[in-house]
Amino acid sequence: MSWLRGMLADRRILLSLVSNDLRARYLTNYLGFLWVFIQPCATTLILWFVFQFGFKAAPHGDFPFVLWLVCGLVPWFFTVEALNAGCTAVKDNSFLVKKIVFKVSLLPLVKLTSAVLVHLFFAFILLLLFVIYGYEPNLYWLQVGYYIACLFMLLLAIAWITSSVVIFFPDLSQLVAMATQFGFWLTPVFWDIDAIQGRAASYLRLNPFAYIVEGFRDSLIRGVWFWERPTQTLFFWGVLIVLAFIGWRTFKKLRPHFADVL
Repeated sequence: MSWLRGMLADRRILLSLVSNDLRARYLTNYLGFLWVFIQPCATTLILWFVFQFGFKAAPHGDFPFVLWLVCGLVPWFFTVEALNAGCTAVKDNSFLVKKIVFKVSLLPLVKLTSAVLVHLFFAFILLLLFVIYGYEPNLYWLQVGYYIACLFMLLLAIAWITSSVVIFFPDLSQLVAMATQFGFWLTPVFWDIDAIQGRAASYLRLNPFAYIVEGFRDSLIRGVWFWERPTQTLFFWGVLIVLAFIGWRTFKKLRPHFADVL
């Protein structure tokens, strides 16, 4: 709770850093903020074309395959962006760590806030896509906000660990990038977890990112509330609490040594 109060007290600094981060990442390019959308949209179109026309993917129930696919891709794009940016959050801002008195714990939050702002735009596009296809908004759609909040907290907990450890073990950033590639195939982004039978399905559901992806589909396609999946929900929150505890303790313990190593 003390950490949360500290973040609220420093909200102006946080917003200023987020604004600077977005400008530094995109406004130095000719196409500026368009790069935020070009790569995800290109990836979505390629996957949709391959599975729709190459593998002849069938609609899921009454829903077109493209809607089912984008429900998985939108949270996954946020996951990849946040994991990679969060890992180097402290390292990329070493001048703030070494030169001035600064609350370093803000840095992972800055990177994740920048990523979630972009993600909110894509979430809006996702909802708009459903409307374009003729589906009317309903109460289940509000649940998307819950899953976005869950994903944000999970990624922040991981970023506390990776952003502090990478300073002492630089190869971690490469390992995180590799992990996101493996994670793409192990998370039901473009495949249906309900099609997996037996114990394998149970193991795959232990993936906390699967909870988020399936949650998006529960909200927009299946019409299922998160409390109707009590086992997965309790397991996810258990994992989140453990990771948050480990992450914050790790960051706090290593923080005094950042300036010396950087």
